[in-house]
Amino acid sequence: QVQFVESGGGLVQPGGSLRLSCAASQSIFSRLRMGWYRQAPGKQRRLVAGISIDGSTDYEDSVKGRFTISRDNTKNTLDLQMNSLKPEDTAVYSCNTIPYTIYWGQGTQVTVSS
Repeated sequence: QVQFVESGGGLVQPGGSLRLSCAASQSIFSRLRMGWYRQAPGKQRRLVAGISIDGSTDYEDSVKGRFTISRDNTKNTLDLQMNSLKPEDTAVYSCNTIPYTIYWGQGTQVTVSS
């Protein structure tokens, strides 16, 4: 069974930055494409950033140029650096494989508000 533990969320003002981290419980992490997903209130969860085994990345248009995804296959960790945050970035952020498994973690709440 795979487990994901997300951390690093919080309350930040518009224009601020946060760095999210995800720890995966098993070494399959290093063999799979990984992603950060977010779910805003009243909306469906959606993929916002993905990273392949070779390190190539892709982003949803709304976060391009502001978010950076990275991974450390030796530590089974996945990070998301979020800059220039906007109120519409407010959501619960979760990590998972791409495509996602059924093993969702608790996620971490990001709230962007003045």
